[in-house]
Amino acid sequence: MDDSRQTDGSGHVPAHDLVIVGGGLAGGLIALALHRYAPGCRFLLVEAGRTLGGHHRWSWFETDLRLQARQLMDGFALNGWDEGYDITFPRLGRTLPTAYRSLASAEFHRALMAELPEDRVMLGAKAATVDADGVTLADGTRIDARRVIDCRAFRPSQHLAGGWQVFLGQHFRCEDPHGLTRPVIMDASVDQVAPYGNEAAYRFVYVLPLSPTEVFVEDTYYADQPKMDAEVLKGRIADYARRHGWKGEVIDQEAGILPVVSGGSFRAAQAEITIPGVALAGARGGFSHPLTSYTLPFAADNALAIARLLANRPGISGNELAAFCAARAKRHWRATAYYRMLSRMLFEAAEPDKRVVVFEHFYALRGRLVERFYAGRSTWPDRLRILTGKPPVAIPRAIRALFSSGKPFKTETPA
Repeated sequence: MDDSRQTDGSGHVPAHDLVIVGGGLAGGLIALALHRYAPGCRFLLVEAGRTLGGHHRWSWFETDLRLQARQLMDGFALNGWDEGYDITFPRLGRTLPTAYRSLASAEFHRALMAELPEDRVMLGAKAATVDADGVTLADGTRIDARRVIDCRAFRPSQHLAGGWQVFLGQHFRCEDPHGLTRPVIMDASVDQVAPYGNEAAYRFVYVLPLSPTEVFVEDTYYADQPKMDAEVLKGRIADYARRHGWKGEVIDQEAGILPVVSGGSFRAAQAEITIPGVALAGARGGFSHPLTSYTLPFAADNALAIARLLANRPGISGNELAAFCAARAKRHWRATAYYRMLSRMLFEAAEPDKRVVVFEHFYALRGRLVERFYAGRSTWPDRLRILTGKPPVAIPRAIRALFSSGKPFKTETPA
């Protein structure tokens, strides 16, 4: 794409109703929702990379999304499995019936670029500064706007507590059919050791059959530190593929380190990154599942809410939009308090090599309860059921974790 079409030749970009900073999942879905449901809004989506969505794969259960959110995703070519998914633990193997969906970032980019007007997207444009009146790019270009939404990446804070979900996934093209018909959301029968030193961590392998001969295999672990040894993870994935008889070539790879938030002061953390008059969305704005780190259901809901607001109140100010998003973030923080408590149970009450028992206990419960858990809509009976029965952790440690504010994030630079 020729980004020069955005300027008037002097380096100055004409004013927009809204500038969305960050073309990842949250920013891209906001742009899509505005295009479909608030066509009068002159928005611009600004992304530092050369493609929208980065290099990721987002997955979710079909029941995570409400009807309109499903409709918002209709334009994407999704991988889907209606026959359910499998989980495997040392003492538990089970198939659950919930349909599962997955979206690759390459398809996210392709679909958005095909649907959004060409002049609404600016790629390769890194934001140097953001303020209530617009964005200044690293090359000095100024983009003026009536409103700004900051959808850049999550930034760890000393005011938040928790651990990390670390993963590396590889897309294999197999020489012969791999034989899978359903995703394996968690295969926790693997060794429960982090890929650095001898530190234990809850570890599992995640498998998506993308076609009869293509499979995505991801090695994931929950750990106290944001460390990744990519070569060790690649070796583990290769061993897993060999054990299952999958021979072939790696055609793509992705990796990431996601926060698993267990507590802290949301107000203080947001104060560190809030820019007066600028709205926050996405993981940066606090919109993720504290335990699973899933973001897509919340990103879709936020995109639709913002589009409805701007369609109904086209004259709303930037300060009002910022307050609207901040109020949604506060409600989300309150609504997900239960999941943060479970995160504390995982990181503080369970010994690292016993964390697998916590998940094994959870996945033995009823399928509908599991569905509501992932969607962030657990009922009070669900919450009680998760905490009843033979406790998977020592009761004194569980009580301490229950009343703890969480372990502050360890934010060392990943290896």
